[in-house]
Amino acid sequence: MIIDTHLHENKYSDDSLMTLKEAVKAAKNVGLDGICVTDHESNDLRKDIGPSFEMDGILVIVGAEILTYEGDILVFGVENLPKEKLHARELLEIVNKAGGAAIAAHPYRNNNRGLEDHIREVHSLLSGVEAFNGSTTPHANLKAYAAAMEFNLGCFGAGDSHVTKKVGSYATEFKRDIKNESDFVKEVKEGNFCPVIRKKDGFERINIYDTLK
Repeated sequence: MIIDTHLHENKYSDDSLMTLKEAVKAAKNVGLDGICVTDHESNDLRKDIGPSFEMDGILVIVGAEILTYEGDILVFGVENLPKEKLHARELLEIVNKAGGAAIAAHPYRNNNRGLEDHIREVHSLLSGVEAFNGSTTPHANLKAYAAAMEFNLGCFGAGDSHVTKKVGSYATEFKRDIKNESDFVKEVKEGNFCPVIRKKDGFERINIYDTLK
């Protein structure tokens, strides 16, 4: 099952140029099975539609991208997000206490929004690292991949899409079928996944430590 684990729709992310319906259509067109909507500082889509739902045959899971003092973190399985800006460790402790999952988003992107080497301080609280981000330079992605390998964290792929053409540029393949948010969080925390890159004829695994054989 292949899911783009990081994208933004324009109702709750002002910098996105696509609607949820457009994101779903783009996902279907490139052969994805699901998407994660991770709007900036917001999971209000949960209140509109629910924590997970199916739209036009595509599974949609609602998370959020939260900017901490150290950088962005993707969070899933958390109903009530903190209203104030927190340090990364504080946010991760909230997520873990709620039984959710957290992923370091584009940790080495050169825009002061990645955790960078702060991963060293909080790696034990993370569920994984976004090692292949479609809106980040290859050099920064490779640094993220190296950090994931150093700390034995799972590697995610995602488009970080704000426009339809980026949807599924990278994604994450899960070993088991995922039907809802609960399934997704479980698989993330258990590490049953690997990143993939979109090719003309489908998706190709890019993790040399392939755990999905």
